[in-house]
Amino acid sequence: MKKKLLPNLKSYIFEEVAFDKLMQNRINKVLIVCSNYDYYMLEEDGRIDERIFNEYTSLNLRYPPSFIHANSAKRAIVMLASDKIDMVITWLDIGNYKAFETSKKIKEAFPKVPIAALSHYSSELRSKLEKGNTGIIDFVFHWNGNVDIFLAIIKLTEDRMNAERDINDIGVKAILLVEDSLKFYSRYIPLIYKVILKQTQAFMSEGLNEHRKMLLMRGRPKILLATVFEEGISLFDKYRDNLLGVISDVNYLKDGARNSEAGFLFLNYVRNYNRYFPILIQSSDANNEKRTLELKGKFLYKYSETLGVDIKNYITKYFSFGNFEFWDPIQMKVLAIAKDLSEFQIALNMVTEDCLVYHAKRSEFSKWLKSRALFPLADLFSNIEYDDFEDEHHIREFLINSIKAYRVYRSRGVIVKFDRRKYDEFVGFSRIGEGALGGKGRGLAFIDSFLKRNKLFNKYENVNISIPRTVVISTEVFDQFIENHKLIKFAAESSNDEEILKEFISKELPQWALQDIKAFLKTTKSPIAIRSSSMLEDSNYQPFAGVFATYMVPNTEIKKMVEMVSNAVKSVIASAFFESSKLYLKATSHTIEEDKMAVILQEVIGKQYQDVYYPNISGVARSINFYPIGDEKPNEGIANIALGLGEIIVGGGQTLRFSPFHPKKVLQLSSPASTQRDTQQYFYGLDINPDSYKVSTSESINKKKITIRKAENHGSLKFVASTYDLQNNTIRPGVMHDGIRVISFDNILKYNTFPLPEILQDLLRIGQREMRNPIEMEFAVNLDVPQGKPKEFSFLQIRPIIESIETSSNLPENFDISDTIIYSESALGNGKYENIYDVIYVKPETFNAANTRQIAAAVDQINKKFAAMDRHYILVGPGRWGSSDPWLGIPVIWPQISAAKIIVESGLNNFRIDPSQGTHFFQNLTSFKVGYLTINPFINDGFFDVDYLNQQPALFEDEYLRHICFKKPLSVIIEGKNNKAAIFKEGFSIEEVVTTEDSIEELPPDGFM
Repeated sequence: MKKKLLPNLKSYIFEEVAFDKLMQNRINKVLIVCSNYDYYMLEEDGRIDERIFNEYTSLNLRYPPSFIHANSAKRAIVMLASDKIDMVITWLDIGNYKAFETSKKIKEAFPKVPIAALSHYSSELRSKLEKGNTGIIDFVFHWNGNVDIFLAIIKLTEDRMNAERDINDIGVKAILLVEDSLKFYSRYIPLIYKVILKQTQAFMSEGLNEHRKMLLMRGRPKILLATVFEEGISLFDKYRDNLLGVISDVNYLKDGARNSEAGFLFLNYVRNYNRYFPILIQSSDANNEKRTLELKGKFLYKYSETLGVDIKNYITKYFSFGNFEFWDPIQMKVLAIAKDLSEFQIALNMVTEDCLVYHAKRSEFSKWLKSRALFPLADLFSNIEYDDFEDEHHIREFLINSIKAYRVYRSRGVIVKFDRRKYDEFVGFSRIGEGALGGKGRGLAFIDSFLKRNKLFNKYENVNISIPRTVVISTEVFDQFIENHKLIKFAAESSNDEEILKEFISKELPQWALQDIKAFLKTTKSPIAIRSSSMLEDSNYQPFAGVFATYMVPNTEIKKMVEMVSNAVKSVIASAFFESSKLYLKATSHTIEEDKMAVILQEVIGKQYQDVYYPNISGVARSINFYPIGDEKPNEGIANIALGLGEIIVGGGQTLRFSPFHPKKVLQLSSPASTQRDTQQYFYGLDINPDSYKVSTSESINKKKITIRKAENHGSLKFVASTYDLQNNTIRPGVMHDGIRVISFDNILKYNTFPLPEILQDLLRIGQREMRNPIEMEFAVNLDVPQGKPKEFSFLQIRPIIESIETSSNLPENFDISDTIIYSESALGNGKYENIYDVIYVKPETFNAANTRQIAAAVDQINKKFAAMDRHYILVGPGRWGSSDPWLGIPVIWPQISAAKIIVESGLNNFRIDPSQGTHFFQNLTSFKVGYLTINPFINDGFFDVDYLNQQPALFEDEYLRHICFKKPLSVIIEGKNNKAAIFKEGFSIEEVVTTEDSIEELPPDGFM
């Protein structure tokens, strides 16, 4: 027999089970049709609603039905017409000739409403039913005074209503009962439901939070009832791939006549399908036991004094309910017992190979998983045969790795309730306490869910895309900490950050939270980032990014680790009351009481290199690029990446900027000189010495600044660096040659050793579509992984780009260019620039390229005055601003024009410029959000009304420059998505046309990109 190829667990995608789509049809209201006397007897002076409600709650079931009563067929039909009735239960009495008549009238009027009947007289009823009940009554049960029968009737009816979809489409399991004795199946079915529901309560522990536990309840096995041979065979054929087993009588109808061999014929039929399929024969004739055992079935005697217990024990053992018992057929004993998946995984490491083979040949692993509603893992095992493996060792390895992969998959996209008794490394995102997650926490949970929903975790070969393992200490801990130690008044009144921090550090976190933190730290070998997650942070409306604190602590022995993390958590909580936070809250109209703080504990991605720890790449990417150059387009997005921790990016240090759609065209790498000059010179790493962490208001207390030269000894540069060959003035890929190392990321961007551009294209597109807003994302990459392990792309944060909506404005429709001072169709930047009164321009009529150095000096003098007053201006001049060649433009450096908010490069008739603007001091333009316009009016590229400026009185004028100060602010709009811009004349009023809501609603299906 040819071996099947085993699935590759690195790229295998488990199919999500739609538990929320299960049990769509429910019985919510039941109409009981019987005499007033029977209904009174049924209630026994106590309401049936109450008794059913108690039965449901004792079994942890939701949605108990309500009951109403009708004492005649006529009244029942009126109630059915006026009320939403899901089921009718009627009372059958052998002496009452109207019993069937009542059911018949109801069925004719409401054919889709199921009817069940109860009776005291089961034996006399059989012949009457066989003659008169042709599709009128769906189920008939024997009434012995036990209210359990109502639970069984309702659940059996719900199971039949949902069977087709739930079993065959979604994969829920079922038990088939073939029995025609009213008395016996009326006894069996409530009993089996009790066993199933108790089993369901046991496997609810597999649910990772309360919501998941309740969803798992919907995945409980169903019961299917057949009363004749043909119906039994039909149900078996229809659902056999999802049946846990069969319980069958021996003597029942076959081909319209009673057949004393029917049960054995059914057993043979089942054995031909599967020799190990569990089937229980139960009979009132004890002589049938021998025959049953010969046919490899199990037998129960119907009149046994312990029939109920015997059925329960059989179902538990052979239908894989209860705990999994690892049986060794050689030693003839149970080697281990597992009550849940984590114990099952541990046992697989310990049991003998004989034990593994015994269960594998009988498909008992998958059967046990199915009975516990762990369908995705069960389906993986079901599709593999024992013969597909090389040897017993291969089976063990595959089983363990499959469970590991499934447990990681299962926790993705789920906010797991932290349980220190069960927590382990397979839980990706969990919450300590019952409070809120805060802004960053919500963002991380959202990332986790959309990565799962869009199947991005393993999309790229040998790359794992995920969020780092995260625990969020919810706002409940913040509330308790502040309240227990009565800190709110002190924090509100104190304006000294050091004083606040000292007071907070001196207090203890709640003991239960400390124990949970310790349980998390025991499972990790990585350093931990302790990050703020304020209720207001990263909200869609107010960006609090960077206002609150983030700390990192190295990994060390557990006692020291708990102390450091505890102090860092308290430091983050304290940062909510630091002066900068209070000012920011005030500026956004919030009070300190409004802002509660959750705290994120997160594994730091990276690797240890000598005495520091850092990732190979940290980065920030945006889905919209307001400064596109060359072939770049605004909607293609932009990324900045660096070696080491992300501090250098957040702090505005030198990083590498590239478009994910044009990764080979990087401005900073356009020449050997710019590659040396404009790339990263240093980076940050976490000091792994535990003593380097001190309680401080500074987040960088234990972060080391490392030069690229020093990193040569780390061995990390081979992933991200190239070499500058001084002799030949060229850049060589990699670090194999002698020369100066430059952080070019050529291996990735030019030679595709890692699909970073493609990953960013995907994540920016999908993230933006999911948030219905342009987004900014933070990420880190670890390329230095052990052989055979996937490289790690960690998605750290997502937030909406606020200014793109709040400050963006479209240019007015059909405006007249004569209303503008300057109009450009080659502009960088985005939004409405306000409160600008001043224009400084180089006088075209006196301009001479030989004087550009003098012009630069004159601009510098004016700029100093504006910088001192903290005012901005518009700067207009010919040629390139910042050109190193004075014959191509004005050779200023950035500090000489730092107060300019809008910079315009204007070509003259005899001094034209190439409109590929922005190739100098580009980092500063983007960092300070300076608008950058290029125009060449003499070739109809843009418009410049210099005469309008010349007509205005000058505040200052010399040989080269003219400074105009308008009485009213000028309106400046840059339409970033189209690279168009206009500086309107004084007094021109602009009416806002596009509202935030409109712009969101009008997005195309794929978002902005």
